Amino acid sequence: MNELLSDSVARPRALVVSEIAPRSVVRRPDGRWFVDFGKAYFGTVRITLRADRPGTVEVCLGEKLNEAGAIDRTPPGSIRCRVMSLAVRAGTQTCRVEIPPDERNTRPGAIRMPRDLFEVLPFRYAEIGAVGGDALALDDIVMLAVHYPFNESAAAFECSDRRLTLVWDLCKHSIKATSFCGVYVDGDRERIPYEADAYINQLCHYGVDREYEIGRQTLEYLLFHPTWPTEWALHFVPMAWADYQYTGRTDLLERYYDELRGKLLLSLAREDGLISTMTGLVTPELLGALHLGQPMADIVDWPPGSFTQGGTGERDNHEMLPINTVVNAFHYWNLVLFARIADRLGRREDAAFCEQRAGQVADAMHRTLFDRQRGIFMDGEGSQHASLHANCFPAAFDLVPADVQPGVLRFIRSRGMACSVYGAQYLLEGAYQLGDAAYALDLMTAEHDRGWLNMLRAGSTVTLEAWDWRYKNNLDWNHAWGAAPANIIPRFLAGVCPAEPGFRSVRIAPQPAGLEWVRATVPTCRGPVELTIEQPRGKGKRLVIESPAPVQLDISGLAAPGACLRVEGAVVASPPAGRPYALGAGRHECAIA
Repeated sequence: MNELLSDSVARPRALVVSEIAPRSVVRRPDGRWFVDFGKAYFGTVRITLRADRPGTVEVCLGEKLNEAGAIDRTPPGSIRCRVMSLAVRAGTQTCRVEIPPDERNTRPGAIRMPRDLFEVLPFRYAEIGAVGGDALALDDIVMLAVHYPFNESAAAFECSDRRLTLVWDLCKHSIKATSFCGVYVDGDRERIPYEADAYINQLCHYGVDREYEIGRQTLEYLLFHPTWPTEWALHFVPMAWADYQYTGRTDLLERYYDELRGKLLLSLAREDGLISTMTGLVTPELLGALHLGQPMADIVDWPPGSFTQGGTGERDNHEMLPINTVVNAFHYWNLVLFARIADRLGRREDAAFCEQRAGQVADAMHRTLFDRQRGIFMDGEGSQHASLHANCFPAAFDLVPADVQPGVLRFIRSRGMACSVYGAQYLLEGAYQLGDAAYALDLMTAEHDRGWLNMLRAGSTVTLEAWDWRYKNNLDWNHAWGAAPANIIPRFLAGVCPAEPGFRSVRIAPQPAGLEWVRATVPTCRGPVELTIEQPRGKGKRLVIESPAPVQLDISGLAAPGACLRVEGAVVASPPAGRPYALGAGRHECAIA
């Protein structure tokens, strides 16, 4: 990777090259060979050919098929297809196909492939044929897939709704396949790390493998190579806090404490604590302190409209005003998390300040940005418009008071998936935070064109950058920020999270909604948590847990208040309201009635 810190806290492992055998190899009537590897990866192919005489062989690698079942050589957007020519001699020869570098994703700012490897392309299919129709035998072909080391058995999920199992498989593979640079990048178009992409990727990686160092290295890189959106700067503290929660290590927090504090954007605040990038406070000095070489700007969601086919973008018509509800919801969340970081490190004064400021920001948001008459958040100060984003982000960040949650939830439900694949991360979190697991399940299994099943229907085996080409006309088919269910399913549906940093104890709070059964393996730094949920209609519920650490079990997502919990056949006394059941490490068979 370019410009690694010489004293990096992260200790990532080297990339590996996996040899992927074809799922099928077919010789077509025109003499060309068509190869399907089953799933897309970043890599190239190694081929063994036999030719009757010297000539030229054409190798086409691509992600997408056309209507005729051949590789689409002119795919829309940034979907990939490359054609390479090889000079061959008479007889048998084996070679690795060399892919010419792409000018855009190898320019300054992009993450380059390690020098000891080779240039890669995302592809699933290969077509091979001799130019001019000469006879050609394809004796062997393998995909050489480059990715970060990945344990396929570290995580698992299946359930009674096959659609959700398919979505999980898609998202899990996406995290493995897009790790080809050794840091989290945006896909193949730019190969640039972006903070929001990296945060979603980090959480998803935690959900599918016991791996933390690639996320740590990405955070270190981005601290000194940030990108321009306001909310992207407000992803640093959540990334650092998630690392601490999942690893229990404070080294990253200690090393970069001052850098992280600077990312709170406190200098953009007015008297009531609300921040803005549009009031002249984004000074050259601030940009320099943030390591930014260009001005900041609010983003809310992406794309804003310029890439869509006659649409208005993914912001749900959010009105972009100086005091922006989404930006300030992020600011509040950062203050809450940084107060916890400061407290863990013994920085009591900073902890007290951030805690007080978070309360001030919340009060100002409820006073200035919440319309009590309509019972929802507006887009910004002075706005008469309410977007999905102005409400799902506050919901995700626990900014919706209990007495108005039903109204906010009704509004969120009324908007559907009126956000991008990035916004879906926070929409799903918001739905679970407001107690509507059924709606979150509906969103993840939706069969319309704004869902993950549509990505599979389109033919991709890696999550897309956008819901569909018509919502972003330069989209790629290899973007991990579209893989939110890879973290939402283990964290919210299975409900497995660290109750204490480093999983010294495990919080298990399943919210399976109407699924009749769920089986999940969730990786942790202490070993896997195994979870089985059975809730056949009209019968009692059964929960089997196997945990490497003590468990704090919350059954509120499985049963009504006052339900009886039996563990190993014995009734367990109900804990005080709002407190979970405490179970030891090991295996527990629970019945709920």
